[in-house]
Amino acid sequence: MNVSHWRGVLLCLVATVSWGGMFPVMTDALTRMDPYTFTSLRYGIAGAAFAIALVIAEGWRGLSLKGERGLLAWALGTIGFVGFGYFVFLGQKLAGPSGALNASVMMATMPMLGVLVNCALGKATPTAASFLFILISFGGVASVITKGDFSALVLHPQNYSASLLIVIGALCWVLYTIGPAFFPAWSPYRYTAITSVLGVISLFVLNAIFLAAHVVSLPSSEDLIFVVPHLAYMAIVAGFIAVLCWNFGNKILTPQIGVLFQDVVPVTSFIVSTLQGIVPAEPQIVGAAITGSALILNNLYLRRMKRAEMPPHEDLSS
Repeated sequence: MNVSHWRGVLLCLVATVSWGGMFPVMTDALTRMDPYTFTSLRYGIAGAAFAIALVIAEGWRGLSLKGERGLLAWALGTIGFVGFGYFVFLGQKLAGPSGALNASVMMATMPMLGVLVNCALGKATPTAASFLFILISFGGVASVITKGDFSALVLHPQNYSASLLIVIGALCWVLYTIGPAFFPAWSPYRYTAITSVLGVISLFVLNAIFLAAHVVSLPSSEDLIFVVPHLAYMAIVAGFIAVLCWNFGNKILTPQIGVLFQDVVPVTSFIVSTLQGIVPAEPQIVGAAITGSALILNNLYLRRMKRAEMPPHEDLSS
């Protein structure tokens, strides 16, 4: 493996470790602010930072969309930043104290969701073995959210609507991650900045509608002061730094490999939550291990299949 590959690995690790810490951080923040307003503030700050980084790296021309697929960029930004922020953190809020652990494990489903998305787009059809790993992965997730009581999924499905919202949010991020394939000439700086700025416009419009419809209310000054440290972490570390590292890392490794690093998210989140006094139950730990194992085994299987299909003179490790 060359230096570029390891750089991609490091970038993806920085992103996923940062994201693993964001769910415990959001546990406190969501007690004082709704997920819609918080997401708007978070990405409003991060979006401005992305735009500044793009101008520094590529000049003002980098922000121009003349002759580009602006509507698609807006759709991807809205899916990635609105969809992920709204669905995941609303689900975490509804899930209560265990929401951080549940949400972090849902992030580990992204590789399997990516397989299903690629299949839906006609890019690849999962083999029987990959489909089996998908089922095992979701079985592990079910163990986490039900704490081992699988019958509850059938007997009390209404109790798991929060988990469904989180999965929808994870799917939104998968769609955003494969988005650069539609903009091959764009640098990670440009893709991140333009999609985030367009996504922030959607966030502000939707938040204004929610305020007008009294779905949410303006936060008090006390609440704003309380969430400042949470907002700093979410906007700068888990927002600006993590998203840039993620998009650069995926540019190097490809989304198919990069998305596998989402398995780091629940590990980090479990550690941070435990330090905060929220100890995962044994079925949750086992479920997370099952999901992680399924991801690793599926990756090893796909690499073996790819190696078997390659001509003898090619080297997969290069």
